[in-house]
Amino acid sequence: MRRLAPFGLRTRLIAAFLLVAAVSAVSTAALTYREARNAILKQSQDTAVSSFRARIEQQALYLPMDQEQLQRVTTELARRGTPHRWTVFAEYGTLRASSQPGRPVSTVVTDALRDEVGATPHGAFQRVTDGSGAPVLTVAVPAVLTHNGLRSPTGAVFYATMPLVTEEQTVALMVGAARTGALPGLAVALVPALLAARSVLRPVRDMRRAAEHLGRGHLDTRIEVRGSDELAGLARTFNETARALEESVTELRDAGTRARRFASDVSHELRTPLAGMLAVTEVLDEDAEELGPDTAAALRLISAETGKLAVLVEDLMEISRFDARAAGLNLDDVDIAEAVEKSLELRRWDDGQVVTVLPRRVRARLDPRRFDVVLANLVGNALRHGGAPVTVTVRTGPGPDGDRLLIEVADSGPGIAPEALPHIFDRFFKADAARTRSAGSGLGLAITLENVRLHGGTLHAANAPAGGAVFTLDMPLEAHG
Repeated sequence: MRRLAPFGLRTRLIAAFLLVAAVSAVSTAALTYREARNAILKQSQDTAVSSFRARIEQQALYLPMDQEQLQRVTTELARRGTPHRWTVFAEYGTLRASSQPGRPVSTVVTDALRDEVGATPHGAFQRVTDGSGAPVLTVAVPAVLTHNGLRSPTGAVFYATMPLVTEEQTVALMVGAARTGALPGLAVALVPALLAARSVLRPVRDMRRAAEHLGRGHLDTRIEVRGSDELAGLARTFNETARALEESVTELRDAGTRARRFASDVSHELRTPLAGMLAVTEVLDEDAEELGPDTAAALRLISAETGKLAVLVEDLMEISRFDARAAGLNLDDVDIAEAVEKSLELRRWDDGQVVTVLPRRVRARLDPRRFDVVLANLVGNALRHGGAPVTVTVRTGPGPDGDRLLIEVADSGPGIAPEALPHIFDRFFKADAARTRSAGSGLGLAITLENVRLHGGTLHAANAPAGGAVFTLDMPLEAHG
């Protein structure tokens, strides 16, 4: 089961959706709080200013006022304050009065408010905090006399302070309600977030599965296109790419099939005339000594090149069988030491130029003919391009799926050039450009690798620390055909 990444696309989409929802909720709550608070406070202060101004205009004033009259008017205004009881202060010249004697005036009546009310006949207000830190509204209204429609200032200014505790509590309740409703709102927003993430990720999951199928070789994989958005356009592009890839791969497969068939047909057609040519050259080689020097040299050259051509044709036919998946194994129980000794003896490599390290009683189930080809190609390549003596070491070892057969073929030559190592098993590759006309066809090691793979093994080439090339064959003791 595929494990979801902790910060995968689904998580990021839901987080982004919830973040937008949270920002929207906070922004809306902040704007609502600000507007509601301003509206509540404005309503309270407008009511207080209008009511206080009306009470002052209804109050009978006699000028000039003395301390007793100023105190009486102040007390009367405080008693009539609604909806909250007012605390009233009065200033008239040097006279001062308060409805609550002993309460400090400086905390609620500021110099800025005095300057503002002195500049306008309509009054002013200010929101401040009293000595205990409680919010209060201070209203300042100058007293005027009206005579024959004319208003004239009296010089008296009355200040009324009204507590705003109720309004602040109302605002605090609004904030609490908004905070309480935020979490359920985010929980509710999680549902459309999940639905939106699912609708966005469904095409992405479909495309991932389609890409996995495409990577496994199912080139006919297509994605169902839904809608006309960007993801639908991406799906159409994927389908077009998959269709083009399928067509290209089909063309390449057809071309490869035609090429393999051509090589196989050509090789097959060449076998019969080459067999006749080899027979003729063998007969002529026996009589070469009776011919002139130039004729004998030409005859030997023709014989040698015909032999090379015959080997090349056989190698091409073998490669064609591998490419067509037509090569198979004819398995048999083989004594490895006997098989190695017989292969070397057959090619007359048992005269000291090949040294063997062969443990006895090592048996393996493999294809004897293909094993002989592998060993002959590796030893022949070492003698031809490396140098004698060549050491063939056989040993066994444990593997993850059973016992393994390990064979090392090491030569005494200069080794393989580093730039040639990655290509040493490529077809028609020759490490030395000067050997393009050598006896080898460039297919020997490629055929050797294919035979090893057919047995379920691996073949590696490297350079020994002390010099010389080392080919290591690793294959199971029990091959499966």
